Amino acid sequence: MNAKTTLVLVVFWCGIGSHASPASEKTGGRIELSASLQPAIDAAAPGDTLVIPPGTYEGNLILRKRLVLIGTQTPILRGEGKRSVVTIEADSCVVRGFVVERSGSMLVNEDAGILIKSSHNLIERNSLRDVLFGVYLLRAHHNTIRDNDIAGRRQLDVGQRGAGIHVWNSLHNRFVGNVVTDTRDGFYIQNANHSHIERNRCYNVRYGLHYMYADSNVFLHNTFHDNVAGAAIMYSRDIVMRHNVFSHNRGFSSFGILFQDCHDLIADSNVISDNVVGMFFEASTDNVFRHNVIAQNDLALQMFQNSINNIFSENVFVDNLSPLAIVGKRTESRWSVDGRGNYWSSYDGYDLDGDGIGDVPMRIQNVFHYLEGQNANVRLYLYSPASQALAAAAKAFPIIMINEETDEHPLMQPFDAGALPAVQMLRAMHSSRESGELNKGWVAWPLMGLLVLGFLYHRIGRRPA
Repeated sequence: MNAKTTLVLVVFWCGIGSHASPASEKTGGRIELSASLQPAIDAAAPGDTLVIPPGTYEGNLILRKRLVLIGTQTPILRGEGKRSVVTIEADSCVVRGFVVERSGSMLVNEDAGILIKSSHNLIERNSLRDVLFGVYLLRAHHNTIRDNDIAGRRQLDVGQRGAGIHVWNSLHNRFVGNVVTDTRDGFYIQNANHSHIERNRCYNVRYGLHYMYADSNVFLHNTFHDNVAGAAIMYSRDIVMRHNVFSHNRGFSSFGILFQDCHDLIADSNVISDNVVGMFFEASTDNVFRHNVIAQNDLALQMFQNSINNIFSENVFVDNLSPLAIVGKRTESRWSVDGRGNYWSSYDGYDLDGDGIGDVPMRIQNVFHYLEGQNANVRLYLYSPASQALAAAAKAFPIIMINEETDEHPLMQPFDAGALPAVQMLRAMHSSRESGELNKGWVAWPLMGLLVLGFLYHRIGRRPA
């Protein structure tokens, strides 16, 4: 738009609720704009709704009063290339239906597409591009960030980018249905308790989800793929994670999930597949893992001996190159609860009484896996004749006591994981990939159908006779 453009605004009060009735309505109001929506924002009364027609609007915006900004046909809010494009300082604002682009480039200034310094705001159905941080919450509470697409600056090195959604010192926020790519981290959550993260997708980032000193958070039905790590949960406790997918996170020091000094977590019904390391534990204690599928990772679990009192029950470990590597002697983990352990595809025991529980304990680590735990490069020879001979010899002549990690009650059949929402998500992804509907990040997934679908249809889906 040029300096002579006249913008017609439909301005009416309706509050935050999408079904609220206007108390008053003013139509045909004409506001002369130079190159920005800021004059219209400054002229509006608290509680007004500004319906913005299509076009490109130049300049950064600051909301200092309660307002609703609604874009029709996706108008573009183009920043000045410094600081944040939209800064929200007032409570209870709404920003919906815009393209937000061209933020500043200073990490220390929190330069973002949308910077929130207030509470009870709603940010939804926006597309953020060419931004350093996507949405940044700074001492901001009870906000909802929903159904936004966020793309960072791919041309920058990962360390020079900001997070797609960055949350600092902020409580009780909700993040639902967002897609984040090409940022440093998908979500960076620090000193931010009681966050709810659901149905988001993060790919081509460093960590899909990064927790630092963030307690009592919940994340459900999210997908983290093609990252360095699906999630890094650090210095946090009382996390609940259910029905999430962590898949094809590969690269140098890559993990499906990294747990560092993490305590009292519940991980239930997640899929961790096709990662370099499925789950990594250091100084993490008293966590519970049940009904998870850990499939076709190079190494299913890597644990430091200071990770104690973790419980694994009724999980499915299938076709991982190695089930477990311990840094140290043992972890004092519990591998069964109430007589029910886990399903191991590598278990070669028997069940004479037909109760569904193996009569012979499952030793989770053999000699070769022990050597691998001391030197990861040994993994290159995992299926070599020498390694297989070493494993067979150790089984025939068990004269070396490596560790005491044993599943005393291994399951003969896995639970019916085909009904898990996370597995259904992978099925849908696989179908979309084959139909060409997914973006390039998904196309890079090698053998995804063989990875999960084939296995689930032909193995996990079968119930005991």
